[in-house]
Amino acid sequence: MAVITQYVVVRDGEQKMTFTSKQEADAYDKMLDMVDELLPLLERSELVSSEKQAEDLAFFLARERESVLVALGAKKPPKAKAAAKPAAKPAAKTEPSEG
Repeated sequence: MAVITQYVVVRDGEQKMTFTSKQEADAYDKMLDMVDELLPLLERSELVSSEKQAEDLAFFLARERESVLVALGAKKPPKAKAAAKPAAKPAAKTEPSEG
């Protein structure tokens, strides 16, 4: 008999997703919290015509939160990993001075 640990994210009595990692479950739960906060904002918009569309957009924004924060200027974009340092330039050759 195998024992499997599962972490279940439940909202309003409904099972949303099951994970094998607590960290993944917590991250998904946090994303659902963001969706819950974004929905009222999106529903006030005249641009979003349906509840499904607002929910889909809220999920997208929550998943892409890092990019949204950068776009809003609340966070600096991640720096590209530095490429391998270029090889040191060879020392300039000095010509013996004549004179």
